[in-house]
Amino acid sequence: MTPAARIQAAIEALDAVLAGARAEPVLTAWGRRARYAGSGDRAAVRDLVFDALRRRRSYAALGGAESGRGLMLGRLRARNEDPEDCFTGDRHAPAPLSAAERTAGRPPAGTEALDLPDWLWPAFRESLGAEAEAAALALRHRAPVHLRANLLKGDREAAASALAAEGIETVPVPVGTTALEVTAGARRVARSRAFADGLVELQDAASQAVVDALPLQDGARVLDLCAGGGGKTLALAARLRAPVDAHDAAQRRLAELPSRALRAGAAVRLVAKPEAEAPYDLVLCDVPCSGSGAWRRDPDAKWRLTPDMLAELSRVQDAILDRAAMLLRPGGTLAYATCSLLRAEDEARIGAFLSRASGWRKTSERRWRPGSDGDGFYLALLTREF
Repeated sequence: MTPAARIQAAIEALDAVLAGARAEPVLTAWGRRARYAGSGDRAAVRDLVFDALRRRRSYAALGGAESGRGLMLGRLRARNEDPEDCFTGDRHAPAPLSAAERTAGRPPAGTEALDLPDWLWPAFRESLGAEAEAAALALRHRAPVHLRANLLKGDREAAASALAAEGIETVPVPVGTTALEVTAGARRVARSRAFADGLVELQDAASQAVVDALPLQDGARVLDLCAGGGGKTLALAARLRAPVDAHDAAQRRLAELPSRALRAGAAVRLVAKPEAEAPYDLVLCDVPCSGSGAWRRDPDAKWRLTPDMLAELSRVQDAILDRAAMLLRPGGTLAYATCSLLRAEDEARIGAFLSRASGWRKTSERRWRPGSDGDGFYLALLTREF
């Protein structure tokens, strides 16, 4: 595909997303239809679409319209590239620009320049204070590719050496003791021997740092209550070098965890009713949330979030905290984590829990901001006193 044809494919995908579809299914369906598109073409179109979604408001302002054409036109202008070179109508390129498109567009202003919905900016500012603008701008950039060295198979240095032997270059990420950033050869990771043998797993460095911050003791009984795909479950099992229980309210999310655990050499037990297995020494609740700290990876989620959805997420988070509290022994640790930057999902939920539950105290609280060291995360540790 020519560069212009890739832009036209991105325009069509963006129009579908702007009409309400989710980006990943749209791109998957396009890839299946576009038999002529090679792997490089599919990756390039995906990058165009995700970049446009990360910067949807600023590109729309520059392009003069919140449409696929408007976003791609805005992207070219933001990069100081001449749109006339791509919008030619030749060989599957976008149709030539109209007179209105040539004169439309303006510099983004206010929250447009931060690429946030207007309603969300006050919550960002309240939650992050002086760091709010920097966090919003960080979410406009592509996330780095991070790997976790599997301690059950070797340390970070051994993993880096194995990857280097296959032409995959990495550097350590300071925020996590097992974290590596891929600096060259990222598309080879999933096909590498190091990955197939379980030496590494794809996992954000800040997500790894959350697990590093958990108080794990030999012989501890640990439950990952909202395990999802199991990234933190596997990291827990590697650190503990012992079995870890995993549960998720949507059991289908756990479908690949047994095969991932087998590859990693990790002892993971899927538990349908954790109440029957309680009490635990530590329960990790990586709760469903807005995902605002990870919007670099799922940028259309930023535009789907509404105040009503945020309120409903808070109710779900409260219910999970209450459930987790019943699963711990006295002296046990409840670890509450989100990949959210919003106080409403983080400090406010812990405060609400402590106000309605007796016999608990907060022992630590920490935030990670989105940047080169990883996505945005929040972690609070609570101890059950009786």
